Amino acid sequence: MALNTSLKGKVALVTGSTSGIGLGIAHSLAAEGADIVFNGFGDPAAIEALRRETAEKFGVRTEFHGADISKPAEIAALVKHAQDKLGSLDIVVNNAGIQHVAPVDEFPDEKWDAIIAINLSSNFHAIKAALPGMKARGWGRIINIASAHGLVGSAQKSAYVAAKHGVIGLTKVVALETAQLPITCNAICPGWVLTPLVQKQIDARAAAEGKTIEQAKRDLLGEKQPSLEFVTPEQLGGLAVFLCSDAAAQIRGVAYNVDGGWVAQ
Repeated sequence: MALNTSLKGKVALVTGSTSGIGLGIAHSLAAEGADIVFNGFGDPAAIEALRRETAEKFGVRTEFHGADISKPAEIAALVKHAQDKLGSLDIVVNNAGIQHVAPVDEFPDEKWDAIIAINLSSNFHAIKAALPGMKARGWGRIINIASAHGLVGSAQKSAYVAAKHGVIGLTKVVALETAQLPITCNAICPGWVLTPLVQKQIDARAAAEGKTIEQAKRDLLGEKQPSLEFVTPEQLGGLAVFLCSDAAAQIRGVAYNVDGGWVAQ
């Protein structure tokens, strides 16, 4: 039997989707016919162009809402916007995230609070707001973008690792609470993906060590990712599409690492 991945008639919200992983996932879902609600920061004209181009390329409806997902009230408004403008909200991809690197005893309190709010608490608030509609319509897919750091730790990343471990715990609880419903909740745990966030780390590393960008890239991958290749947003989008398909209806509470062998070590 051929895998049916059509998402025609479904509405998907992807947080942090104006670039990077979120944009790759949004485009993958749109390619299967899902209407898309974009969310994120950036130049308003560029975001409007992205929204319009996605609609035209994939023949879907698109919306944008600039909710600051560190704020619960704005997350609730984002979910309401999707439901009001596009008629439902069937797929939620919690993707938005930030990073800060420092030893625990030097980690700024405000950075800890911001990372927990954006990388963990936002997932809870979005799921809480979206679940009643999914239950009423009898279908839903919740996909939390965690990280390889949701499964293992790395020095200097206390807040990020704590948040991403929390995302996986939240994923399991939501999956158990919806286990007898046609609603699933799973997590995707990427390794190194060449996003603007990671590029910043590579640039800083190259500058600090007096190396070329290419050398810094290879050093970064070599420490953690045995494949020595970056994961792509398109690969993550392909997995998200699969998790939305009927074939994945009994995949519940799973954390998929897509990490070039990182966690296998």
